[in-house]
Amino acid sequence: MMQSLNKLFFAIVVFFIAALMSSNACAEKRIGFLIFSDETRYLEAAKGIKDKLSEAGYTGSNTHYLIEEAGANKAKAVELAQKFAIEKFNLIIALGTSSAVILAKEIKDVPIVFSVVYDPVEAGIAKSWKSSGNNTTGTSTKVSMVKVLDNLKLLRPVKRLAVLYTAGEKNSESVLTDLENIQTKTGIKTIPVLIAANEDIDRLLPEVLHTVDGIYITGSNLVNSRIATIVDLATKAGVVTVSHLEDLIEKGVLMGVCADPYAVGRHAGEKAVKILRGAKPSSLSIDVPTKFEVILNMKTAREGQFPIPSEFMKKVTKKIK
Repeated sequence: MMQSLNKLFFAIVVFFIAALMSSNACAEKRIGFLIFSDETRYLEAAKGIKDKLSEAGYTGSNTHYLIEEAGANKAKAVELAQKFAIEKFNLIIALGTSSAVILAKEIKDVPIVFSVVYDPVEAGIAKSWKSSGNNTTGTSTKVSMVKVLDNLKLLRPVKRLAVLYTAGEKNSESVLTDLENIQTKTGIKTIPVLIAANEDIDRLLPEVLHTVDGIYITGSNLVNSRIATIVDLATKAGVVTVSHLEDLIEKGVLMGVCADPYAVGRHAGEKAVKILRGAKPSSLSIDVPTKFEVILNMKTAREGQFPIPSEFMKKVTKKIK
């Protein structure tokens, strides 16, 4: 009888321990968000991650969120990463390549989930797409540059494409590399244009516009800060502008093939939930988008009087009015 009671008592204890562990699975978590800038793509991805976490039970009642934004300043991002390193976080979210690179360098003992990173392997964040081999994982906004340029050629027979990039911005450099690697395949010559300072845009762009028939915006924060000027000058010169970043199309770039940053964020949120429930970041692959929008800015098309071929319009899935 006593043995049966002991077994029953043990079973009850095990049950309550399991129940307690289950109830605490989403309890008292501390999650840090480091957003590189207030660009729409970062904020939309952050919202997607936060929504997915909330749906999984990580809400304000049991989870403390600390959200910091670096203002597109790498020095500030380093400061914030160092601050995050001494916080007792269960998980850190990095939005943007610069944020992810800095956090991965500063923090090795806390899981990091990144999003809106073009090429995490090329940026040195991860060892491979299958496994980071470290404390990071996440989702990428990498788009096939062949797909982008194939759509561009339907819009305009571009032969020389100026690529505005900034050295040291890994995402910007990676896009340039990808475009250079497909020149023979696409028949479009890549013309690298290094933008190292604000004044480079005013100094270099007028001359560049006389020698090319297209401009690619890679996602450099410096270039993005002058996007209105770049689009205005290019449009007046009859030169088409293209990017893989939807928020830049919304700001005036003529066309792009883009991933939905909110959807990319939600997918990163799925990985965050798995990690909070016990998975190791290195066990989760780094994923690229599976769906893309072909986007056309109608206002820029009208202002530049760009003819829009019917074959291209058939591909367009979203119009910016």
